Amino acid sequence: MSMTDPISDFLARMRNAIIGRKVMVTVPASNLKVKLAEIMKAEGYIRRYDLKPDSRQGVLEVELKYDRENKCAIEGMQRISRPGQRRYAKADEVPKVRNGLGIAVVTTSQGLMTDREARKRTLGGEIICAIW
Repeated sequence: MSMTDPISDFLARMRNAIIGRKVMVTVPASNLKVKLAEIMKAEGYIRRYDLKPDSRQGVLEVELKYDRENKCAIEGMQRISRPGQRRYAKADEVPKVRNGLGIAVVTTSQGLMTDREARKRTLGGEIICAIW
């Protein structure tokens, strides 16, 4: 069975793992998900990620980041642009998430990047998701 929105599936699996206080999340891999995990690691939301090959498309293992009180670094995630309703923003209209405390992931002509980086490079694009 094919999946219509793999990014929503990725975010839902991570959200479910956070609710269940899991440390590791495994999702089917794709280039977009790897780049999204790379951004989340650079911004300090996850500890690490590994791309492991399997017989099909590979598996992406993500290790979530918790503090001493067992609170996850990710408080929330929201899918903004969906296959049925795409959301685009010009360079000066790229949204801030929680007044700059969170990130919006934007896909631009120069690849996937955070909202801060897109504003700095004056690039617009499709707003994929928000993480705070």
